[in-house]
Amino acid sequence: MARVLIVDDSAVIRELLTEYLTEQGHEVEVAVDGQQGIDFALKEDFDIILCDLHMPRKNGYQTFTEVISNKPASRFIMTDSLPDELARMAQDAGAYGCLTKPFDLSEVTRTIEQVLSTTEST
Repeated sequence: MARVLIVDDSAVIRELLTEYLTEQGHEVEVAVDGQQGIDFALKEDFDIILCDLHMPRKNGYQTFTEVISNKPASRFIMTDSLPDELARMAQDAGAYGCLTKPFDLSEVTRTIEQVLSTTEST
């Protein structure tokens, strides 16, 4: 399975995704804001980064661009309650999509599987 970094300022979302993805067999790490997400992503390798768009210290787009500029092969899936211009900007710059909260957990699984299968075939 995949090594996943969850970057979200909501403890509820972090706990929900950690429990769900761990049950699915993934190895999960969490970051509580964009800056911590950047720090983790630059130190370690992750197969997928699930990143909220609206967070303190660094928003999701800032997190995405800083990580991608240092590790261009990083694969991001953005998350947000109301996807807006930041979601579009991240997708235009190479994020694999944006999951709208509250998300259906099967959608999370499908999206992760799609990203992994897309990157495995390239």
